[in-house]
Amino acid sequence: MASSTSSLQPPSPPPGPDPTAAGTSSPLETLIPHLLASKRSLSSITHVWRANELCTSTRQSLEKSTVTTARASFLRSGITSQLAVLQQVQRNTETTARQGKAEFEAVVKDLDQADERLRDTLGKLRSTIVETGLRPADEERRSLLDFMNEEGVEGLVGVIKEGLDGAGQGMRGFEDGNRGFEEEVEGVRRLLHGDGLKGGSGVVGSARQGREEQGQEGSPIPRILHEMEDHAREMATSLESLVSHYDLCVTAIKQTEGGGDAALKIAGDLPEGVDIGQDAGGAPPEPMDDHERMEMMRVLEEDAGQVEDVVMEIRDHIAEMESLHSRVEMHTDHLASEHANTTTAFRMLEDLGQKLPGHITRTQVFLMRWDEEKVTIDERLEELEGLTELYEGFLRAYDNLLIEIGRRKDQELEVEQIVQEARTRLEKLYEDEVEEREVFKKEHGEFLPVDIWPGLRDRPLGYSISSVDDQASRVPDISKSVIYRAIQRVHGKR
Repeated sequence: MASSTSSLQPPSPPPGPDPTAAGTSSPLETLIPHLLASKRSLSSITHVWRANELCTSTRQSLEKSTVTTARASFLRSGITSQLAVLQQVQRNTETTARQGKAEFEAVVKDLDQADERLRDTLGKLRSTIVETGLRPADEERRSLLDFMNEEGVEGLVGVIKEGLDGAGQGMRGFEDGNRGFEEEVEGVRRLLHGDGLKGGSGVVGSARQGREEQGQEGSPIPRILHEMEDHAREMATSLESLVSHYDLCVTAIKQTEGGGDAALKIAGDLPEGVDIGQDAGGAPPEPMDDHERMEMMRVLEEDAGQVEDVVMEIRDHIAEMESLHSRVEMHTDHLASEHANTTTAFRMLEDLGQKLPGHITRTQVFLMRWDEEKVTIDERLEELEGLTELYEGFLRAYDNLLIEIGRRKDQELEVEQIVQEARTRLEKLYEDEVEEREVFKKEHGEFLPVDIWPGLRDRPLGYSISSVDDQASRVPDISKSVIYRAIQRVHGKR
């Protein structure tokens, strides 16, 4: 606030008599209201005392804030370095968790694909009915799956899923532990950086904003204190002007006839601390000539019109100081809150330091167990894939069996055809030989003695063709369409 422009100052020597001024003194009825107003204005000393209190309180706040800021800065520096270590550990465990989760999801995906492939193969085995010609006539029709042990498949899949469930629980437990550790680290960070504080207004602001302001311009309290001291000085100057005006009023009344008793009655009981340098009931002042009295009355009249303005200026000063002091209190409260949060963050950091070895151990245990579980699950997956390949091989072998049966049937028919042709040829040769012998017998038999050759009249030697192994079974009849579809599946897609 600018300094008062009031002219309430002790009168200076006049430049000369005012030709327009009256030559008589002001009457008491004019001076007494001025004196009463001047006396009332002296109550402004309470604002001056209050200004002194506010300045003293602000100085104390400055000292306290300096200590608090130094302590908080020292703690924050140590916490920041330790927090960086914890955040690095946290990032490492997060990376481990992400990698483990990615590997786990990849294993689950592989299992789903292997299980789907196996279920598809089992479905094909179940839907493929064995040809009736391959089984005894009195047997119920059976599928290819009836020749396999499906319970073994379900048992193996159950073991794999059980292992995955255990690994999943371990993964979730590890993630929950990491999440708890991360929340504690984040809690320390939020307390340290003030993210969790409720920001104020004016000088205080948020904790981060306050630290940035202090880092750039220092604490705002010295600047506020300087402003408050300026206000206090202007208030003291204004009060001195009011006291001088009051003193002038008392002097003027005393210089007026009959004014001594009035001054004594009105001027008593001044506010505590007001010192006007004279007593209203004391000895009368030295007499003044007309010119001095006229100059005094002129100054008094001018000052009397400014008393209320000076009082308002003092009130404006104290109001501004109260506002500034409120900002100082907000700032010191903020510093205390920030220091408390920094202390809390330090305690949390100590607690995290005690938990850190366990957290690292938990990570190592997780990695070790997950590696073991991966090996076991991979082995079971290989067994599952082996079963799938076995069942797929069974499907392919059955189709090839049908093709082989078709080939054997063709070979059997070809052999039967050759045998039938040989039999027909032998029968023809036999009949021709019998006929030739009969012709020889008619032409020459009556001339030859019977005992010349015992076999002369024998029939030709006969031959027969039959299978060597009577125990061998015949190749069953399989529909050509069935064999064709088998060929399509073997050389194409099922």
